[in-house]
Amino acid sequence: MTPPLEELLKRVDSKYTLVVAAAKRSRQLMEGHPKVVDTPSHKPVTIALLEINEGKVTVDMPETGPDRC
Repeated sequence: MTPPLEELLKRVDSKYTLVVAAAKRSRQLMEGHPKVVDTPSHKPVTIALLEINEGKVTVDMPETGPDRC
């Protein structure tokens, strides 16, 4: 089961960051990287979201400032 959006947003600064992080981790899983959560799911996106929700995968958030677009 996929974690609720409200829970996932506690781990990142925006929905955009969540989507990018989940996509990147999903690609890693499809390339053969091992999953770091215990789940019966074989869906890469579900696994990635569970890993993010449990804090097993860190999400690098870019710094914001006047020199960033």
